[in-house]
Amino acid sequence: MQLPLLPDDVLDTSALSQALDNGSNPVKLYKETLSKASEALNQRFREGADVRELVWMRAAVVDAVLSEAWKRIDWPDSPAASLIAVGGYGRGELHPQSDIDLLILIEREDPSLDSRLEKLITLFWDMGLHIGHSVRTINECISNARDDITVATNLMESRLLEGKSQLFQTMREQTGPAQLWPSTAFFRAKWDEQIARHRKYNDTEYNLEPNIKTCPGGLRDIQMIGWVIKRHFGAETLRDLVEHGFITEMEYSTLAEGQAYLWRIRYALHMITGRPEDRLLFDHQRKVAALLGFDADSNQGVEQFMRSYFRWAMMLSELNDQLLQHFDETILRACEPETILTLNQRFRVRNNYIEATNDRVFKTYPPALLEIFLLMARYDGIQGVRASTIRLIRSNRFLIDDDFRADPRNHQLFLEILRAQHKVSEQIKRMKRYGVLGRYIPAFGQIIGQMQFDLFHIYTVDAHTLLLLANLRRLRKEDMQEQFPIAHGIVQRLPKIELLYLAALFHDIAKGRKGDHSTLGAVDAREFCLLHGLSNRDTNLVAWLVEHHLMMSSTAQRKDISDPDVIREFALEMGDITHLDYLYVLTVADINATNPTLWNAWRDSLLRQLYTETKRMLRRGLEHHIDKRDWVADTQNAAIGKLAIKGFTPEQVMKLWGNPGDDYFLRETANDIAWHTEAIAAHREPEKPLILIKESTDSQFQQATQIFIYMPDRIGIFATVAATMEQLDLNIVDARIFTSQNGYAVDTFYVLDADGQPLGNDPARFGHIRQTLLDALKNPEELKSLVQRYTPRKLKHFRMPTETILTQDEQKNCTVLEIITPDRPGILARIGRILVEQNIRLLNAKITTLGERVDDIFFISDADGQMITDTAQQQSLQAAIREQLDAGASRHDTGTHGAIRI
Repeated sequence: MQLPLLPDDVLDTSALSQALDNGSNPVKLYKETLSKASEALNQRFREGADVRELVWMRAAVVDAVLSEAWKRIDWPDSPAASLIAVGGYGRGELHPQSDIDLLILIEREDPSLDSRLEKLITLFWDMGLHIGHSVRTINECISNARDDITVATNLMESRLLEGKSQLFQTMREQTGPAQLWPSTAFFRAKWDEQIARHRKYNDTEYNLEPNIKTCPGGLRDIQMIGWVIKRHFGAETLRDLVEHGFITEMEYSTLAEGQAYLWRIRYALHMITGRPEDRLLFDHQRKVAALLGFDADSNQGVEQFMRSYFRWAMMLSELNDQLLQHFDETILRACEPETILTLNQRFRVRNNYIEATNDRVFKTYPPALLEIFLLMARYDGIQGVRASTIRLIRSNRFLIDDDFRADPRNHQLFLEILRAQHKVSEQIKRMKRYGVLGRYIPAFGQIIGQMQFDLFHIYTVDAHTLLLLANLRRLRKEDMQEQFPIAHGIVQRLPKIELLYLAALFHDIAKGRKGDHSTLGAVDAREFCLLHGLSNRDTNLVAWLVEHHLMMSSTAQRKDISDPDVIREFALEMGDITHLDYLYVLTVADINATNPTLWNAWRDSLLRQLYTETKRMLRRGLEHHIDKRDWVADTQNAAIGKLAIKGFTPEQVMKLWGNPGDDYFLRETANDIAWHTEAIAAHREPEKPLILIKESTDSQFQQATQIFIYMPDRIGIFATVAATMEQLDLNIVDARIFTSQNGYAVDTFYVLDADGQPLGNDPARFGHIRQTLLDALKNPEELKSLVQRYTPRKLKHFRMPTETILTQDEQKNCTVLEIITPDRPGILARIGRILVEQNIRLLNAKITTLGERVDDIFFISDADGQMITDTAQQQSLQAAIREQLDAGASRHDTGTHGAIRI
């Protein structure tokens, strides 16, 4: 590759050489030269110069400096060595912080070269260059390239900088496709690499923090194309794809402009971070957007920038798909006998890839734009779309207009795709990638690339939706039965699976609009279903699922699902088991498609308990409501029966309980109550805390560790326990706080470790936890200050002030405090301390963390056990919570006061 000539303001090579001849300090001069050139190039970038020229010029600058340094080494006559640029540097592509990969090729081992090469490499490092180097003979190059395709790829892109040209040419010939890694094996290996790489990102371009190099639609996909054509055709540039008939001139322009756009982002990332950063993290998006000319002072400007990125990534993915299918035919299948299966007059399958029978198929019969995806969903053996037909789809998708969307033939085709047996989610994903889905459902087109500015989504709205659909399909597979037994069983018996898929497609379709996205999405879903001829009953079910798709997770995580009144209220919302079944499966798949860290055994058990209890109530009939008093009596009798086996009389048991209130018998199981009671009876020092620890056997918390504390009641127990758990690196996922009439706290905490797992039966660890809690509860005033730990990176970039909501629960005679805030170390301990400072009693707590957002509910009272009705006290409590929690927030927060709602 011929690199551009360097203007003098970037690098004056003659002046550099002259200064060295005049005795200037080489290291200092080289560093100053590189620094000046870098700043000149960066300034040109800020002024909007073509990034391609800047990337190539940077490589030319490094070429000039390395060549000058090489020439000034005291080599023996005709040294049998060459300095060679490899990898990205070999392509002539250097961004501000790119690694500079070098191969020093030697003819044979020569001790006389060792000290000189060591001096040279040390000089390169002293210049401040990020050097990656190897010293090899030709035979070593051959051996390494044969064993590792990455080495073969690097050598294929090599450029001679200095030294013996014949040595370099010999190495190129000996490692070329005629000697090793022929183009068929090379392409197959590179394709497998790409498949594995894409799988790491769930095969989507739409990660909210994409890696612009390795994500689908990123720079590596373009490099992959370049490597294949170079290996197979000996091509030097992407433009050669046009000459070989693989792409049109317009498609080449898209490829070249897309590469330049990604280069601009990468260049900006390197400038901002001062390191070879390829991840477009939240930390950097605003600054990169500003450098690229977007209004970065608002989320809207950042969103516009990211949408621009996602559009380019999708276009590049389309071209990548098209070209790889072309390469598959030309390289891998070139010698295979051709097999053709005619499906109908419009489509046939050629060597497992579907193609249009002629170039006018879509123009003469526009419904074929949907039909092709239905055929792929019906015939499992079809591996994909031929490149020529992908191009036809892209050039004819403009036919999807209002008339197309109103055509009953297309309505039937779309519903049949959803009802098909094979790879439904894969076909919907193809429809989106080829620009069909967003045109057929315009509201879906509006959410393509839609950012989600929250603390738990990791994909754009459309990518999350397609992953949800894929999850629903996966739930049908036998290997999902163990992980999702209830959901797997339900999907096998749902009467109309397509209704579930429609609800999935529309559940977030109104994100980004003003108003409740669930309500607005339900309107869109209803209109779509009626247009497509669904019955009123089916339409109502889909619209109901969209409108209520958050209800089950919200109820399970934010309400006391051991309370029969809560179950009855939820059952009334369901109405029947069919609605419950559909909503449960949608909820499980939705949570798993939001963020992999959200789903754990604890959240699973919450949903399972809610589903099971609601189903039992629906089967029993809502008119047969279980009275709370009966529930309490049943639990008490069951516990007394278990204790009777141990020799306890009912009178002894009732005295030991000390009347902790009905909630204790509603929320705790008979087994755990018997466990508590037996330990309390054996406790000989009632003035000291009793602490029990075990792995939970409670059906709701079977994947958590249970810590029971029994001690004389006082304000501040929760604060002390929360701070201690923080120091022990344990996360409280639920707290059951009870106080008996004889003045004892009867509290149970369910905890997980920092990885979201139960602690396991570890006696030594349990002993350490117990002793640490005993020490803290004995001397709460000596408790160490709150643990200071690293605040998660994402939290620094979300301006989410703490929100508090205060309501009154007249039935339970308590005040309900809801706190919504970004998660950060010490949250519960801070809240506990505030309650102590405000002389407020904690009666119960519901702890919920969604990704990196906390949504906790506390049931509280004043010091006399009454509701907090004094307005001044309500305001003081909420103000203290907001101020103290937001004081620990990121320095990037705006300082806006959190919201109060009473």
